[in-house]
Amino acid sequence: MTITGEGVKVSRKLEVNAEWLNKELGVNESFDIIRRDIKFAGRQASLFYIDGFVKDDIMLFLLRTLSGLDREVLVVDAFKKVFEQYVHYIEVEALDDLHKVVDKILAGGVAVVVDGFEQAIFIDARQYPARQPDEPDLERVVRGSRDGFVETLLYNTNLLRRRLRDPRLRIEILQAGSRSKTDIAVAYIKDIANPRLVEMVKKRIKAIKIDGLPMAEKSVEELITPGNWWNPFPRVRYTERPDVAATHLLEGHVLVMVDTSPSVMILPVTLFHHLQHAEEYRQEPLVGAFLRWVRFLGVAVSIFLAPVWLLFALDRSLVPPGLEWLGPKKIASIPLMWQFLLAEGGINLMRMAAIHTPTALATALGLIAAVLIGEVAVAVGFFNPEIILYVAIAAVGIFATPSYELGMANTLVRIAAIIGVGLWRLPGLVVVAMGTVLLLMTTKSFGVPYLWPLIPWDWRSLKSILLRSPVPLQNLRPPALEPQDEDRQPAPAYKPLFGKGPETLRQRLTEPEGKKEDEE
Repeated sequence: MTITGEGVKVSRKLEVNAEWLNKELGVNESFDIIRRDIKFAGRQASLFYIDGFVKDDIMLFLLRTLSGLDREVLVVDAFKKVFEQYVHYIEVEALDDLHKVVDKILAGGVAVVVDGFEQAIFIDARQYPARQPDEPDLERVVRGSRDGFVETLLYNTNLLRRRLRDPRLRIEILQAGSRSKTDIAVAYIKDIANPRLVEMVKKRIKAIKIDGLPMAEKSVEELITPGNWWNPFPRVRYTERPDVAATHLLEGHVLVMVDTSPSVMILPVTLFHHLQHAEEYRQEPLVGAFLRWVRFLGVAVSIFLAPVWLLFALDRSLVPPGLEWLGPKKIASIPLMWQFLLAEGGINLMRMAAIHTPTALATALGLIAAVLIGEVAVAVGFFNPEIILYVAIAAVGIFATPSYELGMANTLVRIAAIIGVGLWRLPGLVVVAMGTVLLLMTTKSFGVPYLWPLIPWDWRSLKSILLRSPVPLQNLRPPALEPQDEDRQPAPAYKPLFGKGPETLRQRLTEPEGKKEDEE
């Protein structure tokens, strides 16, 4: 056996290779690591694989084929004949490094080591346990596709390929984690995505030197995302919907897909990416714009309603004329600021409890939270009724936020604003608001300003965010991504004239008069 650097060359002697693999894989220590000794054409061979990962029918067919070979068949060019003629499978690879053989076996394939061969034959006949693509719980739509990403990377890439049959779609595979050897796929469209962005993402993934990534996409995000670790605002967007992922690829974004996770990272993103939902594009443009503005209003209310009400309750001189009815008629036993903080803690505690509660008991949990805890707390004088109302409205606004990560960041901002108002009244609210805006202004997602197109100003792009643009008018990609191909279509498409066939309005208006008269 020859050792070159970190590589271990495959020896011509089967026992040398088998002994090394036995020790490295722990064949006699782990019950699911299998070594199967066989003999074909007068040669000894060993198969190494993980029990449960291998397709039994494929391996049974290959073993039957090899066992039927005669010694005379492999007298000349034995390895080449076996590899090219008698291993009847699509995904086959020749390996001359035992370290690579171990990595392939642990990934779920079968390695065949044959006496007299200086290369091992790897057969990718793996089959991971996988669930069916179901609609994601956090991204449901009234009308649209019902499939979603799963925990198996290959299934996810297939769902992308099904929607984008573009030969320029690139899905590069990388690995990270010295022990987990987690597969990470970087997807982009070659003639659209900014090549500097693609290289930055791949460079950061290759620079990961951690031992393992059992938490999958979240660990990768924290390792590759530039900026302050303690910034609560998400700088990547997660999606489990293939249609959403494909749409962002067409805009020039880059996807990062981590094996064992159904959540796909979209980058770079801005604050407004986290406020958009697929449902807006499954409805008429005006309806989609209405849904978007309702969502914007709900997010704003979830952040500012409770702190502003608390400010008016603590400082009555700030109450605008006509709104004197705002504020509690009588203060409960607990100060207002602490009522809000305790209610916020209770809401988040109930949210966490709902996640861990079986579905059959979720309704009962909601009744306990709404009826028993809320009403009893008000009845005994611990809380003012308005506190429960405004905290509930804020919770609804958080749940209406498409991005779970942004919803949690907004929750932290709201709590900080409540504390600021409770301690310093109006100056506290102003300081928290200005600090939040300053944080958003200085945040970037892989070089893209977080508040774009508001800061820096881009009116054309901002219009497409404020109003859900009709698809025929979406002819340009977001300039902040610096795409190589800026045009999605040559020009805005106009609707056909009624009763005039497929001709567009522009074509009809530019036709010569004589041609129109001839047609008539």
